[in-house]
Amino acid sequence: MNFVLIFGPQAVGKMTVGQELAKITGLKLFHNHMTIELVTPIFDFGTKEGQRLVTLFREEIFEAVAKSDLEGLIFTYVWAFNHPSDWEYVNKVCQIFESRGGNVYFVELEADLNERLERNKSPHRLEHKPTKRNVEWSENNLKRSMEKYRLNSLEGEITKPDYIRINNTNLSAEEAAKVIKERFQL
Repeated sequence: MNFVLIFGPQAVGKMTVGQELAKITGLKLFHNHMTIELVTPIFDFGTKEGQRLVTLFREEIFEAVAKSDLEGLIFTYVWAFNHPSDWEYVNKVCQIFESRGGNVYFVELEADLNERLERNKSPHRLEHKPTKRNVEWSENNLKRSMEKYRLNSLEGEITKPDYIRINNTNLSAEEAAKVIKERFQL
């Protein structure tokens, strides 16, 4: 079982890279908005109940996949490095797979702000993420989050041996996926 965690700030390309990685590896993609989009029409994601349900659905899926005979899972996540609760969450999710002998791979994406702002309004993103279709709100949220959260790691902060950091500002999703596949021999 392989668990690939793709993380980075909003609109960095996590879902799109994950889609391409799924195509070339056969791993299933579970991008973070799959649960957000499920819950948000009933309970806004920022609400206590919305967050509880998103977390519950994700954990149930992780547990089911970890117990299954699937080759593995790709999951995307916006990790706030300055929030201990995000570290705890990532450790908890990884432990679900590691406790069953799974391999966990960390993929950090980073891209320039201007590129992220362009990607934020791409038709592909908006097709898969209805909650981002209010582009003005989404862009403001992206900018505000940069003031409140540190969404890329510091040098040496992630000490896992199976870790790669990719600046995909000028890389296509296909190119980034190939780098990941080769680095981890997926």
